Amino acid sequence: MKAMSFLRCLLLVASGSVAIAVPVKVDASEADPFAQSTQMIVVTTPDWNAVEGQLQRYERATPRETWSRVGEPISIVVGKNGLGWGMGVLATDDPEVRSASDPVKKEGDGKAPAGVFTLGAAFGYASQPLPGLKMRYLSLSASIECVDDAGSKYYNRVVDRSAVAPDWNSSEHMRSTGELYRWGIVVGHNGMASEVNGNPSTPGGGSCIFLHIWRSPGQGTVGCTAMPQVELETLLTWLDPKRKPLLVQLPASEYGRLIDRWKLPALINVHPR
Repeated sequence: MKAMSFLRCLLLVASGSVAIAVPVKVDASEADPFAQSTQMIVVTTPDWNAVEGQLQRYERATPRETWSRVGEPISIVVGKNGLGWGMGVLATDDPEVRSASDPVKKEGDGKAPAGVFTLGAAFGYASQPLPGLKMRYLSLSASIECVDDAGSKYYNRVVDRSAVAPDWNSSEHMRSTGELYRWGIVVGHNGMASEVNGNPSTPGGGSCIFLHIWRSPGQGTVGCTAMPQVELETLLTWLDPKRKPLLVQLPASEYGRLIDRWKLPALINVHPR
């Protein structure tokens, strides 16, 4: 799909204004997202504060089958301050899921969100998508921004500044991030594109979460999950929106605790010491 056509299909009218939004979150009525998914990305870190971790791909032919590993684990980095529980497709306020002492993701805390998330559009600097890409694609122009001002009605939205009346004091100019956003994927955290399905973003709950290219090994992000460009390109062309891919992102100890509850795939050789 050409980038301009994609932009048109994402135009949403809200209070007389036009904004670009990326549909990324499963409808709240879908109680078990795992029952629909046949692709999964698992990101684990040694603990809540760790910056470095690993990513492993999994797939299965049908939702009734067991998960199989795809490829080898790859090195990633998360937020510069580790992970904190975010807002995805499964509630994490249950005390059997989240302990009172666990960190919780907030705007500006330098943590990447933990939990289970859908994936939205791919994006990048190129006018055309990466060859083989099956996801929707947004070509980043100079006026595309992601709003991180919790007081804005566009909070946690990817918008085209030239198409709206800006009401924010803070945003990420997505075309001005060096090589980080040469390619990327929107993560469905905190109601991203909630106008599509009625799940609003919580002001201050964290915004603009992506999978993108890292600066270097060991250097954490402001809240995203990042990896080498070649690994991200492999991930991008592997993902198929028809297979309802999910991102599961947790410290290894939490993953082990929730593996049966959420019927997650088994991890092998995770974070050897």
